[in-house]
Amino acid sequence: MHRPPPVRPHHDLPRPVIALLFVLCMALVSIPILTHPLPPLSDYANHLARMHVIAVVPGDPDLSRFYRLEWAILPNLMMDLLIPLIDKVTSIYVAGEIYTLLCFALIAGGTLTLHRALFGGWSAVPLLAFPLLYNAVFLVGVMNYYFGIGLALFALSFWILLRDRPWPARFAVSCAFVVALFFCHLFAAGVYGVGLLAYEIDRLTRDRAIPLPRRIAIFVSGGLPFALILPLLMASPTWGLSGENYWEPKGKVDGVEFVVNVYYDVIAVALTAIVVLAAAWAIRHRLLKVHSLLLPLVLVSGAVYLAMPRVIFATYMADQRLPVAIAFMVVATIQVELRHRLVRRGFGVVLLLLLAVRVGEVQLVWDQLSQWTVAFRESVEKIRPGSQVLVAYADPQGGADARDLGLVHAACLAMIEKSALVTTAFTVEGKQILRARPPYNARVDTQDGSPPTVADLLVTEEEPAASGPRFWDLWPQHFDYLYVLYTDPGAANPDSDRLQLVFEGERFQLYKVIRPASPAS
Repeated sequence: MHRPPPVRPHHDLPRPVIALLFVLCMALVSIPILTHPLPPLSDYANHLARMHVIAVVPGDPDLSRFYRLEWAILPNLMMDLLIPLIDKVTSIYVAGEIYTLLCFALIAGGTLTLHRALFGGWSAVPLLAFPLLYNAVFLVGVMNYYFGIGLALFALSFWILLRDRPWPARFAVSCAFVVALFFCHLFAAGVYGVGLLAYEIDRLTRDRAIPLPRRIAIFVSGGLPFALILPLLMASPTWGLSGENYWEPKGKVDGVEFVVNVYYDVIAVALTAIVVLAAAWAIRHRLLKVHSLLLPLVLVSGAVYLAMPRVIFATYMADQRLPVAIAFMVVATIQVELRHRLVRRGFGVVLLLLLAVRVGEVQLVWDQLSQWTVAFRESVEKIRPGSQVLVAYADPQGGADARDLGLVHAACLAMIEKSALVTTAFTVEGKQILRARPPYNARVDTQDGSPPTVADLLVTEEEPAASGPRFWDLWPQHFDYLYVLYTDPGAANPDSDRLQLVFEGERFQLYKVIRPASPAS
């Protein structure tokens, strides 16, 4: 049996200190989540509304009238399985906070464990993963994928730890992780695949004492657990979306920037500069080294990233999600000699400075955005229970700015608070288990598209769209309320004959729909 070369003695912080730092960093990174029960993340409110429906249907008569659940083999189920269970002992908002913090703990713990698997000892250096937990991909609210990143880090860690042990255990554990990652997110399974491929390439080039044919056989066999994905995918309704893909060169640089960008570019540049300067100092004093996995990891992930389409299986930002996950693997490949007291103190200062600045940035912006969050929840109180709510945009470009992301699906709060039908709720076959019942399925977006603009509504107020049926056709006959998002302050009523203003917030308006009189009346 091949044994890895002995690792030279390495000095690091004591394990209790590392554990204490982990707890401290986890406490700091939790502050924005715990102080904002409804974080301003794009898809978050929509996902949370689906979790609520899963938890209360069929006990809620209004939601049961509008929605049904269609359980299936989907590569997007982790939230659907966990949060409704947590909701049994707490509120849906607290359950969402617990799930989010669990994602953070998984990713940070996975980075620590991967470093341990690579270098043979625990280190404080992987705690640098904490400042990266808040990033532009997280702001989109892809919570199943985020959970999957943490699980993929643990999957790669166990593969490495079991790599030189009898193969049945290694393959059994890897198969279990592949299946679990599939149900987190298909892209999360791909992250594990990229990491494993890079590691096996590294071993293929390093294990020269093993005959080449055997090395090639071991290399190829590492991909066998991923064969489980194909039958699962073919048994899934997601397979029906396999033709909805397209590649887009624009945005590849943005995907890399998403790793460090959150709200302020100047902060991202400053934090990057601090890390680069600290790394340069450590290299100059021969205190920093990297694992041989780093080079193949960068090459493999870079090639995959450039080749990936922007949309895969009708899922947007497919390629731009990858760099964030790879960044945590890169952190795990770095080791710093913490022998001297000055170096240990310097590392602690850099870690806490990075984390404090990042958490402070998020907390500051979320405190500002909480003004519309509170206002939006007040507006939901104006909605009659069991209503049908249409969502439209005043500005077609709304939601492009990071500060606008929290408004994109905020109307889904009406599903939680008022058991309402909301047109933007995720009900796409092959993506979610939530379905709208007839006849309401013709009145909601089942394609995960953009909401109509106010101009679109005015055109289809009295007759259907000439280009084909739209779910908002003849909207005054079907809907009780209209949310208009991304409005200017004091925006005029777009249709005073059919709309009565009920509530106005900083960037939105809620209208009550005045339904046309029926022929009988």
